[in-house]
Amino acid sequence: MSRHPQPPKRSGAPANRPAPPQRADKQSGGKGGSSTSANKGAPRAAGAAGGAAVAKGAAAKKPAAAPAAKAAPPRQPKAEPVALAAEGLSKFYGERPALAELDLRVPYGQSLALIGHNGSGKTTFLRMAAGLLEPTEGEVSIDGHPAGSLGARAATAYLSDSPTFYEDLSVWEHLEYVARLHGHDDWEQDGADLLDHLGLYERADDLPTSFSRGLRQKASIAIAFIRPFDVLLVDEPFVGLDAAGKLALLELLDEAHKDGQTLLVATHELTFLDRVSRCVALRDGELLYDGSSEGVDVLSLVS
Repeated sequence: MSRHPQPPKRSGAPANRPAPPQRADKQSGGKGGSSTSANKGAPRAAGAAGGAAVAKGAAAKKPAAAPAAKAAPPRQPKAEPVALAAEGLSKFYGERPALAELDLRVPYGQSLALIGHNGSGKTTFLRMAAGLLEPTEGEVSIDGHPAGSLGARAATAYLSDSPTFYEDLSVWEHLEYVARLHGHDDWEQDGADLLDHLGLYERADDLPTSFSRGLRQKASIAIAFIRPFDVLLVDEPFVGLDAAGKLALLELLDEAHKDGQTLLVATHELTFLDRVSRCVALRDGELLYDGSSEGVDVLSLVS
């Protein structure tokens, strides 16, 4: 283990990672003005006879009135950019809906809990958002990019409920591969801190394919957090974790939210629901609830 950076003495939290770039709506404006001046002049005086003749003559022509301008149609307000947007998103297997038509917008920096019983559509939605499953209808975008595109993949980290690993790579080699793939070249200390935080530092050179269910979950958490991301999609991350592992994951999620990342976490873990402001519930592929997490009767929504 001497070839890996040493983690700092345990302080209960990994080293801070850089927050995602702040976004600001583009504004445009300009100053403009116009000025007009009336030409003033005095006609030469005319004799009385001449004045009378002019008065009797043909009246001066009045200029024709300009046609009234048509009122411009009201401008439609532009939707504010969001971290994730689903419009008419659905997935059918034959005539059975795994996810019925869903419209969902998640603002930047929001932490959202996705709940529902098994088969409610949570995993289906997250896999479509991660670009791993094609929708039957509708679309979903991440940071303004279609799900599965290079832009969306660059912005999204996905933590699956069934982690998979390369059979011939150690935990440390997985971290290096994923970090460098996403442009995080100075990753070694972050990797050491993550493994120490999750209790895996002494297993860095082991193959995660040989781990127990709980250790495999911890390894997949480290791999998800080693790379930069704007949006984190998580599917039942607490399954298989012991009490220490659950606490370590909650601290990582709290830190990511504090740094401004957007979190969508499918879970039944009540301790996480207490940490979010918004809860979305699905039942049999249908949207059942979307609102504040405060005072939500979780059991009635997942039963």
